[in-house]
Amino acid sequence: MAFDGIVIANIIHELKTNVLNSRIYKIYQPEPDELNLIIKSPQGNYRLLLSASATLPLIYLSTESKNNPMTAPNFCMLLRKHIGNGRIVRIEQPGFERIVVLHIEHLDEMGDLCTKKLIIEIMGKHSNIIFCDDKDMIIDSIKRIGAQMSSVREVLPGRIYELPPAQEKISPLELTKEYYETVMLAKPLNLCKMIYTSVTGFSPVVANEICDRAGLDGDSSAACLLEEGSEGKERLWTELEQVIVQIRNEQFEPGIYYDEEESPIEFSAISLGMYSDLEWKRKESISEVLQEYYAMKNNVTRIRQKSSDLRRVVATAIERTAKKYDLQLSQLKDTEKRDKYRVYGELINTYGYGIEPEAKSFQALNYYTNEEITIPLDSTIPPAENAKRYFAKYNKLKRTYEALTEQVAQTKQELNHLQSIQTALDITLEETDLAEIKRELMEYGYIKFKSEGKKKGKMPKSKPFHYISSDGYHMYVGKNNYQNEELTFKVANGGDLWFHAKQAPGSHVILKTEGQEEIPDRTYEEAARLAAYYSSARTGSKVDIDYTRRSNLKKTPGGAPGFVIYHTNYSMTIEPDIRGIEEVEE
Repeated sequence: MAFDGIVIANIIHELKTNVLNSRIYKIYQPEPDELNLIIKSPQGNYRLLLSASATLPLIYLSTESKNNPMTAPNFCMLLRKHIGNGRIVRIEQPGFERIVVLHIEHLDEMGDLCTKKLIIEIMGKHSNIIFCDDKDMIIDSIKRIGAQMSSVREVLPGRIYELPPAQEKISPLELTKEYYETVMLAKPLNLCKMIYTSVTGFSPVVANEICDRAGLDGDSSAACLLEEGSEGKERLWTELEQVIVQIRNEQFEPGIYYDEEESPIEFSAISLGMYSDLEWKRKESISEVLQEYYAMKNNVTRIRQKSSDLRRVVATAIERTAKKYDLQLSQLKDTEKRDKYRVYGELINTYGYGIEPEAKSFQALNYYTNEEITIPLDSTIPPAENAKRYFAKYNKLKRTYEALTEQVAQTKQELNHLQSIQTALDITLEETDLAEIKRELMEYGYIKFKSEGKKKGKMPKSKPFHYISSDGYHMYVGKNNYQNEELTFKVANGGDLWFHAKQAPGSHVILKTEGQEEIPDRTYEEAARLAAYYSSARTGSKVDIDYTRRSNLKKTPGGAPGFVIYHTNYSMTIEPDIRGIEEVEE
């Protein structure tokens, strides 16, 4: 979701609750475009993060600290001089814009009480943190904007602070039904765009949500609501008004929406019914939402970036191995005619006495099939030499068949191994997981060993996923082949249950039975759902799962870690959906 005016309003409500009338204890500037204010309040100490980053501007109460430079930047020193130990006496959001103004009361050098303003503008690449006096004179800003950078508004010391240019929008707190009917509905736009281009602080997500609540398509034209007999106009106004009342009454509902892969998709300061198919987690505060959402987003992005090289190596190896496998299968198919040459040789030796000199072919009864066949001959050599040639062809193809049969099995095993690594990369969440996958690629020669990789003692070790079934049974999921191997042959005992996607790369799931023979069906299904979800078949609506006792498994002779063989098993078909299964944080 965009960092819109509603989110800002929620943040201001939270700041008023926690830090209003509190003192600024310390000021840090860990990044060129970021401030951290340590605020002492009766409820405790708070860290207010203010970021004017062009890519990720933020403001929220953070629980994380950052390393600070040995020498504070000039802007930080200026703030310490003026508002160090100052008291936040007022917090406002001008015009419902994405702007937060902190009014800070402090004593000047003469001991007189003064007020300064710290203004945070959350506006994408135009974001800024501006420090002004009580007459709106700019003292300085974290980003100085001169005329050469912007012809619209200069942000420089000595200039008077002005709000960003208006966009012909109205604050939702000032919106009336008359304005809605006469101005908004008259715009030649679709309903969604009509809302967010008319109301300050409303993002496209909120606009779509209001349309969804009204049972309207956000892509439909606003003009359709002006047609006679249309009920949509009243429904849309009702839902729009309800959101405004919710904002005015500060009835915020901060939360994050997650997809089936537990990845954060959206955050919001109000509930979003249009995401009813996603999992919603309500949070205590909007600061908690922002910190968790962006931390998870950044973590996913960072892991994706760090794994890109490994993904490229694996993808290239899979493509190369798949081509080799197809070529070997084609060559193996060509050896299928080997027995035909053996039969030709035998029949020539059996009936060769009846072959006429310089004959180019002859017919004989194939005593294996009781069918008459025609055997080609080289007329320049005797029948015995023809038979000898056919036997030579047969022996060559036989040797080729035997060699290729072994090679095809090895190549298929290699392909399966690479595909299992690819699946492990898809479920990787931590850098320690990547380290184990990288070690496996090193050990099997897909990437070169590095000096630090040889010291196994220094290799980080990740932990498998740990879940608890609805009936209280512990279930473990391997994140990679090494973990699959360890879970199956070291953690599990003979009576534990093992689950795996049928004929598909994926994680080993171990269900600890604690010696019990009878396990509830619901627990079986939850373990199977885990096996389906953590497999390459997870994109399907249903996945076939094999399960058996651990005692029925054996390591594949000469196989890669995590590869097993079994002959006694049961199967079930299940959805790859793990919502509702409790994960244990370790």
